[in-house]
Amino acid sequence: MSFDRRVPNNALPPLPPDVELETKEILKKCISAHRALAMVKEAGRLIPNQEILINSIPLQEAKASSEIENIVTTGDDLYRAAAVPGAVTDPQTKEVLRYRTALKRGFDRLPVKTLSMPLLAEVCEVLLDHEVQIRWFSQATISNKTTGEVVYTPPEGPGILREKLTQLEEFIQNGNPIDPLVKLALIHYQFEAIHPFEDGNGRTGRILNILYLIQQGLLDIPVLYLSRAIIGQKDEYYRLIRAVTEEEVWGEWVLFMLDAVEDTSKWTHEKILSIRNLLEDTTSFCRENLPAATYSRELVEIIFVQPYCKISFLVDEGIAKRQTAGDYLRQLEKIGVLESMKVGREKVYLNPALIRILSAP
Repeated sequence: MSFDRRVPNNALPPLPPDVELETKEILKKCISAHRALAMVKEAGRLIPNQEILINSIPLQEAKASSEIENIVTTGDDLYRAAAVPGAVTDPQTKEVLRYRTALKRGFDRLPVKTLSMPLLAEVCEVLLDHEVQIRWFSQATISNKTTGEVVYTPPEGPGILREKLTQLEEFIQNGNPIDPLVKLALIHYQFEAIHPFEDGNGRTGRILNILYLIQQGLLDIPVLYLSRAIIGQKDEYYRLIRAVTEEEVWGEWVLFMLDAVEDTSKWTHEKILSIRNLLEDTTSFCRENLPAATYSRELVEIIFVQPYCKISFLVDEGIAKRQTAGDYLRQLEKIGVLESMKVGREKVYLNPALIRILSAP
C-alpha cells in the first residue's frame, strides 16, 4: 500500500529507524564533517570577544533560514535593524531579526532547560512574537505553495502527538552509539515530520540543529551557518525528506545533512578567520592612527560586535560617556575605519570592511 500524503502520518515510527545507518559512505562523510566542524569551534576561540561572532554570523543564518520560508530581506536592512530596531518598519526584516533573537534565546536557555519541547516552544514564541502551544487538537497539512497540492499530513491527535514528542525528547537526551552528526539528521527529520506547532516549525527545526550541536559539545556558540546549504539546495532538501517519509530512504538524507554540516563549516571557518584577520588589522591601524588617549582594544572590538555601531553601544559598555563616545566614533570615521549615516532619527556608524566580509557569498 502506497503512502497517502493526505492521511495523517500517525504511523510515524520512533527513532532510530530500523535501517543500516553506519554504511562505509556515511562513516567516511562523518569523519570529514566532524573535522570541518572542529575547525569552526577552534577558530571561534581565536576571537576573545565572542559577541563579535554571536551578533554577526547568526544574522546570515537568520536570513537564509527565513528565506527558505519565503521571508526575504537584505543583509543591509538586517544590519541597520539590529542597530536601530525602532526604525524598522519592514515586516520581513522584523521577522528575520526575530530569528536571531530566538537562536540566542535558545542558546542562553540551553543550560537551564536542556533541549526539550518547552525550550523549543519558547524559541518558537520568540520567532512568531506570540504565545504558541503544541497543536494537540488541531489538524495540519503541508501543501505546495504554488499548486496547492497536499505533500504531507503530519500526525494528529493529543495521544499520538504526546507519544511522538516524548519519544523524540528521549532520543535527543539518551546516549546511544549513533554518531551525533547522524543523530542530528534523524532528529531534524523527526521534528519536521511531527510538525508540533501550528506555525514556525521549519525555522524552529533549523534552530534545533544548532542547539543540538552545542549540547553535544561540537560547537561552543551558535555560529554555524547551516541554512546556507539548505537554501542552496532547497528542492533536494524537500525531496529527500519526502523520500524518507514515503520510502524510508534514510541514507541519502543522512548524507545530505552531513554534506551540509561539512560545507557550511568550511564556509563559516573562512568567515571567522576573515573577521579575526580584519579585527587584528584594524586594531593595528587604529593604534597607529588614533591619538593615544582615544585608542583602546575595547573601542576597536565594539565596532565589530555589530556591523552598525552607535554612541549608546560605547556608553553601555563603559568605554566612554556620551559626548566622548561620539568623538571616538567621529575619529574612527575620519581615519576611514567607519562611515556614518542616518537611520531613522539616529546617527549610526557602519563598518564597511566587516560588511563586505559578511556579504561575500
